[in-house]
Amino acid sequence: MFLNRIFDLISYQISEYDKEIALAFKENEVWVTYSSREVKKIVDNLSLAFLNAGISGGDKVAIISQNRPEWNFIDLGLQQIGAISIPMYPTITSEDFRYIFEHAEVKMIFVGDEEIYEKAKNVAGERKIYSFLKMKGVNFWKDFMISGENGDLELLENSKFKVKSDDIFTIIYTSGTTGRPKGVMLTHHNVLSNVLAVSDTFLLEKGKHRVLSFLPLCHIYERTGSFCCLYMGLSIYYAESLEKIGDNLKEIKPQGFNTVPRLLEKIYDKIVSKGYELSGIKKSLFFWALKLGHKYDPGKDQGAWYNWQLKMANKLIFSKWREALGGEVLQINSGASALQPRLARVFWAAGIKICEGYGLTETSPVVSVSICNYDEIRIGFVGKIIKDVEVKIAKDGEILVKGPNVMQGYYKQPDMTAEVLQNGWFHTGDIGELDGEYLKITDRKKEMFKTSGGKYVAPQVIENKIKESNIIDQVMVVGENRNYPAALIVPSEEGLKEYCRHKGFPFTEMSEMIQKPEIVAKYDRVIEDMNKYFAKWETIKRFKLLSDPWGIETGELTPTLKLKRKVIMSKYEKHVDSIYNS
Repeated sequence: MFLNRIFDLISYQISEYDKEIALAFKENEVWVTYSSREVKKIVDNLSLAFLNAGISGGDKVAIISQNRPEWNFIDLGLQQIGAISIPMYPTITSEDFRYIFEHAEVKMIFVGDEEIYEKAKNVAGERKIYSFLKMKGVNFWKDFMISGENGDLELLENSKFKVKSDDIFTIIYTSGTTGRPKGVMLTHHNVLSNVLAVSDTFLLEKGKHRVLSFLPLCHIYERTGSFCCLYMGLSIYYAESLEKIGDNLKEIKPQGFNTVPRLLEKIYDKIVSKGYELSGIKKSLFFWALKLGHKYDPGKDQGAWYNWQLKMANKLIFSKWREALGGEVLQINSGASALQPRLARVFWAAGIKICEGYGLTETSPVVSVSICNYDEIRIGFVGKIIKDVEVKIAKDGEILVKGPNVMQGYYKQPDMTAEVLQNGWFHTGDIGELDGEYLKITDRKKEMFKTSGGKYVAPQVIENKIKESNIIDQVMVVGENRNYPAALIVPSEEGLKEYCRHKGFPFTEMSEMIQKPEIVAKYDRVIEDMNKYFAKWETIKRFKLLSDPWGIETGELTPTLKLKRKVIMSKYEKHVDSIYNS
């Protein structure tokens, strides 16, 4: 079957796999599932309902919801009539809602729950809002779908025929780190080319395996991943929430899932904190295994003695890690930001294959991906450039990308489009290196800063190293136009509690602990130890401990858990000034 548009994947899945469970979501403690044929029927009815409601090719419809099958239904239903979806993060502000509604000229809105509805209602104007949950006085999505059940299927087929591969099917407003979001225009061909190229790198068996989905579908990373699953005939189970991922992993026993480094850091920190709770020989074995894992290199044979020890560590310790992930995981894909090499090593040592990739919303998103086997994985790299995509490194180190996955531009922003699309090459804003086919990311071009002494500092590399300490949860390196780099540090509560137990210090409140001289002295020693890995001009001379963690809701992190550096700088301006003025 020839695949020309993304929605062609529905018929393709039916013809190739005819899945009994294509999508699943837990409601009232019960997994509600949808077969391939049920998905097609619902999507067709929605397409006809949209046509009945006057939505046609080029019209924009917003989707604001947590992950659930209805998200996919609306998205695919719009695609079949040539309408354009506007996916939005539920966590952004109502003012951002207003801006996107108006800038994208949204005609209709679908929301996931009451909280999102209330936020959207206040800025929606005359736009009609439908909810995925049944709420009093609110239009219900199923009632909307029913309006298309007796529609003209020939009319739908005509609408589908008119949709071309190069038509824009979505405009994704990037969360960004500052300023107004930009609307990235992606075509069917952009994303479908990515799906076909990336699916060849999966270890998962087509038509049989399961994945757990918890990254937001409004981000192109998880959305393209869902299209990959549709193409490969993989059953998608949507996690109940981030808090219940652990429970869902054990329940579903997936063979794969997508994640971001921040969540892997949290998984690792939780594992280590449980290690600290052990005693005697069990605790000794745990940290013996951890030490072995930190030395691991998938592509290097470290000798019979090391290999024997690692085999024992897997039997005694790491097997429990795999059980915590459901016991059947073959592949975990990590993207959106840089993964600490230390974490990659220890997870691979534990038989948990973390395949790091690289991409951007503007590239649909994948540019490079790690081949998930021991012969080809290279720790510290983000894999090989995917099929049909070209990458070159500019003189200043910036990564430039050309290929069928590159966006059409930013919606209504030709000047900004011209800045990043030059002579067919997309300027990513990331700094990197190529070693043959392998790509390494060193930092964000816009995040690099120059000290007053004229030296350039790449903060992300330094931050990832510092976060290797078990008493540090989050860190941001500062120092633009200052004499030296410094850092804002959010301690790890679990790590600090364990340190206090070990030293016999009573742990009270975090706000009190970070003021204690003996605690500050401990962080001094950690930073001093980390500084040996950096060039002289990169070393952290001073730091400030903060009691409150950074989050999405509080505005310091993007929805994919990256630092909003300018927001943090603005919020903690006095703290930064105190570092340099005292």
